[in-house]
This record gives sequence, C-alpha cells and structure tokens, in this order.
Amino acid sequence: MSEPLILALDQGTTSTRTMSFGRDGQPRNSSRREFAQHYPQAGWVEHDPEDIWRDALVTLREVGEGEAVEAIGITNQRETVVLWDRATGEPVHNAIVWQDRRTADTCARLKADGCEPLVRERTGLLLDPYFSGTKLAWLLDEVPGVRARAERGELAFGTIDSFLLWRLTGGRVHATDATNASRTLLYDIHRGAWDDDLMRLLDIPAALLPEVRDSSTIFGETDRDILGRAIPIGGIAGDQQAALVGQACFAPGDVKSTYGTGCFALLNTGEKAVASEHGLLTTIAYRLGGVTTYALEGSIFVAGAAIKWLRDGLGLITHAADTHDLATRLDGNHGVYMVPAFVGLGAPHWDPHARASITGLTFDATAAHIARAALESVAYQTADLFVAMAADGSSKPGRVRVDGGMAANDWFCQFLADMLDISVERPANVETTAAGAAFLAGMAVGVWSGTDAVAASWREDRLFTPRMAASERATLAAGWRDALTRTLSK
Repeated sequence: MSEPLILALDQGTTSTRTMSFGRDGQPRNSSRREFAQHYPQAGWVEHDPEDIWRDALVTLREVGEGEAVEAIGITNQRETVVLWDRATGEPVHNAIVWQDRRTADTCARLKADGCEPLVRERTGLLLDPYFSGTKLAWLLDEVPGVRARAERGELAFGTIDSFLLWRLTGGRVHATDATNASRTLLYDIHRGAWDDDLMRLLDIPAALLPEVRDSSTIFGETDRDILGRAIPIGGIAGDQQAALVGQACFAPGDVKSTYGTGCFALLNTGEKAVASEHGLLTTIAYRLGGVTTYALEGSIFVAGAAIKWLRDGLGLITHAADTHDLATRLDGNHGVYMVPAFVGLGAPHWDPHARASITGLTFDATAAHIARAALESVAYQTADLFVAMAADGSSKPGRVRVDGGMAANDWFCQFLADMLDISVERPANVETTAAGAAFLAGMAVGVWSGTDAVAASWREDRLFTPRMAASERATLAAGWRDALTRTLSK
C-alpha cells in the first residue's frame, strides 16, 4: 500500500503547483505549470481563471492520482479577484491580479474623502489598489451587466482559494479562510466578520461574499472525478500566511520573509493586533480553533519578478541562478542601484505611481552590475521593512527565516544577513508556502496534533550570519536611500 500523503495546491502569481508531503512533514513529489500573464494596459495585470483551473487539475492528478491522499490544502496568491456565475461556475472577466494598479485613482479619491482611517481601523490595511475590494468594485462598475447580476444574487466573489474550492467541490462550497478575508478591505479583523460600513463604502453587495472559516478545518470534499475518490479539503491560507505556518513561526516575535514574485515579511504578534504607524499592515496570520493570531506584514511588490525581468525582458541571464555567479564577479556594487518599482512601491512607502529606476550607471557598468543591483534591491527593501517594524515597537529579532525561490541563492542570503545585521535561517525545504498548506490540512484530519507537532518537523539547511562592517552597511544603505528618493513620485 502506498504511503499516506497530504497534498498542497499552491496557486501562485506565475505558476500553479501541487506538492505532496509525508507524515514527517517532508516533501515527496511535485508538479508545476507556468501560465500566461496578461497586461491589457500599462499597470494592469490579469490572469485567465480557466488557465489556473486547468493547471490545478493537471498538477493535482500528476502528483495525487493513485496515491493514498489523506487531505488537500490550498494556498494562493492573495488579493487577486475572481467573480463568477453561481449557476455555471464561469468567470465573468479575467481575474484582476494583486499587482494590478487600475484602481489607484479610486484609492486616491477615497483617501481624499477621509475614508482611510475607517479602513485602517477595521481591516489593518491601507487604501491601495493592491487589495481586493477596489478591484471587485471595478468589476461591478466597469463590466457591462455585472452589477445587476450581482445584486440579483447570480454571482460569487472570491480570491483564488475560493474559486478553486468552488470548482474542486463542484460548486457546493463558497468559502474562504480568515487570512484571505483579511486582505479584501471588507473584513473586520477584530470582530472576525464582513463589515457593513466597508461594503457600503465600496458598494459591494453582501450576497457576493464567501463564508469565512478557520485556516485549518474541513471545508468540503473534492468531486470524485478529481482524484478518483472524494478527498477532504482541510486547510486554506493566503500564500504568505501559509509560509509563516510552514516556517513554524508560531511564537510572538517570530518572523519570516518569503522571496517569490514579491517579498513579504511577517512578524507574529500573537493574539494582539498591533496597529502600525510606519507603513506596515496589520493582518491575520492564521485562525485555528476559532482563535485568531495576528501579524505585522511588510509587502514588497517586486523581488523575484525583478530577476524574471532580467531574464525575460532584458535577456541578461538565461536562468535565475545566473545572478549568483554575476554578483560574485564584483567586489562591490560600484554605486549602481536598482529600485524595482515596476508596479509602484509597497511597504513602507506605498507609492503606486513610482516607477522602476537604475541609478549610478557608467560606461563601466555590465550585466553583472545590473544583476547584483537587482539582488541587492530586495535586501534593501527588506531592511526598510525591519526598520519600520522596530519603529512600531517590535524588538529586533535574533533571526529571520527565509524561503521562496530567491532563498536558494547563497550570495543573496549572505547579503541579506549583512544588511539586516541578523542571522538568516534557510530551511531544508524552501517551498514553505506549500508546506504550510499541507500542515493546515493535515492538522484538520489529525495527521499533526497541532502547532508543536508541525514545529518539530522543521529542518534547517543553512545559517547565514552577518559579517559586514557597520560602516559599509551604512554606506550601502545611504546609497539606497538616495536612489529611492529619486524614484518616489511624491
């Protein structure tokens, strides 16, 4: 008989993957598919939900067919919006992606009208086009006939997890978890409920919204034709919260930083929702057994996406791993800085109108300088987040746990440790987002008894300790601040 497995369906910004995990919490197998990105206008980013569904089915079957699957967990790109027909399950429009900036003017108008304090108090978020609510309002107002259909109760809204859950269960379950709900601009993270005032503010019909549940609970069962039998779906969390779980950051003060398309640092603040005064977000880390754990989050929009641009946009590299070799060719950055504001800047600056720049170029600059600047920019942005966390009253952590594709780059991890001046821990399994989804699903079906059992399965691959002189760190940080100032739109 085959080994019992937990599957994690990890639906990201550029790819969809399924990974299987054993009862020891370690990965067994995986399947991944990249899908198309659509850019209808400058600053607009869309996905075809049918592409996402197709790849979800393919990867689930490649990894899970014929296996003794005990449960499935879902983790997803957050804030990306799907609106679909309740009768047919068909989307009424492409998904609007978290990177999309089309509602920047709407957010600016709401700010000018004095609405942001209410949003901040209830949701822990800022008025920024990053979040789901204004994207949903755009669909209702701009796609012909959609608002009337929504008001008649014919449509369903969800982030990607909700859409996948709906499809996997054959339309029987319209739900999400507290982490994804907390990113919509519509959910009161303190009361744990959709907020009537915020729905009125954005003119969102309540009938569109999914039921909000714990992050680890039985959401429903898959249709039998997915994997040959009904499988319980036992966990859902937004990708960054899933990574927090996968990194076993369960104690207040624990912090992780994930380097995928963007970079997202989450600091566990326990059962206290800490309000940020320095550009961070207050968000739900996870909800287990009805108890909500909160986090402070710094959201950087472009991390690995800058490396992808070097490869696909400029043709400077063939593989992402090439940046390691290019960076090590140089004895310093030679004054070259990249500010990767391709879709604006997130925390702690929140400037949707900023655009990317490279400063300090001379005729001596080469592909190595630009590649190194791209890697360094992610560390500088992370350092800005840690400065904001300290300004909000958090103690300096003794370590940060890192994951995601860029965490495989030794040069980057060492530079990050140097710029943060704290130790950087890389786990044996850097795909901690998928691991977190698996852990949440496994806890729901009793594979793991709780967070202590999950923490016992975490394994370290390598520890990077700071070795840069304080004077060099200060010089590099000053150069970054100068480049950043040149890039900001205000």
